[in-house]
Order: sequence, then C-alpha cells, then structure tokens
Amino acid sequence: MNVSKKVAIVHYWLLGMRGGERVLERLCKLCPDADIFSLFYDPAKVSETIRSRRVTVSFLNSLRKWYRSLLPLMPMALESFDLRGYDLVITSESGPAKGVITSAGARHVCYCHTPMRYLWDLYPDYLHEWTRSRIKRAAMAPLTNYLRLWDFASASRVDDFIANSENVKRRIWKTYRRQAEVICPPVAVNGFRFEPPEDYFLAVTELVAYKRVNLAVQAFSRNGRRLKIVGDGPEFARLRKSAGNNIEFCGRVSDDDLRRLYARCRAFVMPGEEDFGIAAVEAIASGKPVIAFGRGGVLEIAPEEGRFLFESADPNAMEAAIQRFEAAEKNVPAERLCEAARKFSEEEFDRKMRLVLYRE
Repeated sequence: MNVSKKVAIVHYWLLGMRGGERVLERLCKLCPDADIFSLFYDPAKVSETIRSRRVTVSFLNSLRKWYRSLLPLMPMALESFDLRGYDLVITSESGPAKGVITSAGARHVCYCHTPMRYLWDLYPDYLHEWTRSRIKRAAMAPLTNYLRLWDFASASRVDDFIANSENVKRRIWKTYRRQAEVICPPVAVNGFRFEPPEDYFLAVTELVAYKRVNLAVQAFSRNGRRLKIVGDGPEFARLRKSAGNNIEFCGRVSDDDLRRLYARCRAFVMPGEEDFGIAAVEAIASGKPVIAFGRGGVLEIAPEEGRFLFESADPNAMEAAIQRFEAAEKNVPAERLCEAARKFSEEEFDRKMRLVLYRE
C-alpha cells in the first residue's frame, strides 16, 4: 500500500471496548493516518487510541441511547458518509458497516466479524423465541426482508472480504456467495498468565440472548458450583433474578481484574455459539480449559485436550461437560494451552493484515 494513500476506517458503532473495537485499535496502528467513521460514538466508552483520531459520526448519533432500535435507519445513515477522496476504505463489520458507498477508484476491504446474525442464521431464534412482544414480531418479517435484500446487495460493494474465522468464512459464503480470507482477531496473549486455580468457573460475555448465558445460569444454579460472570447487557436483570446465590455477576471489570479472574479460575465457560471467541483465546492464554457449546469459533481455538464440549443447548448437556472436565481437570496441560494461544497474537494479526492492505 502506497503510504500516500488516504485511508478511512468505518466501524459499525463505538459504544464500548469489545472484540470489534480491539480489532479497530490494531487497524488504527496499522494505518496511523486513517480517519474513522461510525454510526454512533461515545468518546467516554472507547480507548485513547480511538479518541485520538478524527471520528465522523452519522446523523443518528444523537439517538445513540436507542441504537439497538435504529437498525432500519442504518443503511441510509451509512450511505450518507462522504468517502470521496479516500483511496482505501476498511470496514469493520458485524452489522451493516460494509454498506458505505465508496469512490469508483477506491479499494474496499471488509473485515467481517459475522454477517448480521439477527437477519440471517439467528433470525428464527429472534422471531420465535427471543422477541416477546407480539407487535415487534409482527413488524419483524417485512422489516428484516427489506434489510436482508439491502445487506446482500451491499456485499457487492466490497472488493476483498476478510473473515475473523473459518466459521465466519463459511457464513460469508452461505450469506453473500463471496470468498473470504481468514485473519483471526488480535489478542494480547502475552498479557495473560496462569495461576493455581481457586474454586470458581468463569464466563466473560455480553449479556444478550444469543450468547445463551441462561444455560450456564441454569446449570450452575442446579449444581451449586461457583460461577463468576463478567459482562453487562440487556439480559442482566433477568439473568440475575433467576440465578442462585452461588453465581456472582461482576459487571464490567478493569483489564487487570479480568486477567486476574482468568488466571485463577478452574475453567472458562462459553455457553453460546461464538463467531470466533476472543474470550476463549484469553482463557487458554491463561492456561485454562474451555467448557463450551460445540459449534463455531471455539473449535478453531481450544486444542482438544483443553476443550470440553456439549452438543445441545441444554443445561443438562452442559452439566455433563462440566463433569467430564472435573474428571480430567488434573491432567489438563496448562503450558500447551498457553502455547496454542500464541497463534492469535497481535503481531500475527498485524503481519497478515499488512499482506492484505499492501496488496495493490
């Protein structure tokens, strides 16, 4: 990539620091002069690396408190961004970010965390299980039909797709019939450490329906083992109300506290299907095994000796996996898990991304 090229990075929204925002941070370091465009932006909730850039927001930004309800307006907002004069546009996508309109001579690279799951593979779950309001369910069919048509059409605006996992690469082909290269998200694996375990299990996740945290809450409420849950989200109150006294909701914690929680847990619990699973990488980087739903990115992350899978979204199936872990707990090789995490390092991400971005 010619250093004189002008670069724009479009990120779906900047309202917290999760996996997608960690990818954005590395993209900023790889493209130090890039401008950022985003649908929604709250400077208080992102890192200094992001705040230090020029960030252009959409006309929806003043309504960011209700961002989850504004999906029908997002295509219009994205298409209103003025990207004239940019030679390279990088979209960071797990929503509709790739729908921006670029100049004819610009190259558009999309780093796709997943096609929008609430429009595609999880649509039946949202329609029939997770949406409780009859009015919302009635509105979903015509609305999501329109959005699927737009989402599929907007995929043709992308020159090069990058998937964050083999799992997402298959979804991109299934959804858009486009090929993608795989570059796993960057994880600061050297910042994690192993310590002798204390008597608790750990889950680190956003508390939304598709993460299926309710499975872990049900399983651990029944078996009485200690579980600590790090994260926040719209399901927080409902989950906490249904949880036993042995389950601790930690909310959002500092990076230092999170590393300490990983280091001292017995095992990491991942009850939902993840696109990739950065938290699972952080767990194995801490030498901790993973108890997980046996689909999605976890199959690419945790080596066989460090994963204990359950095949159905059922608390009894999770309990059986917990028992298999306990039977093998003393023989799990922590050093081998730490070694397996190194292929997901920030340096490896940078090396692979440069090969794509420097490609003419």
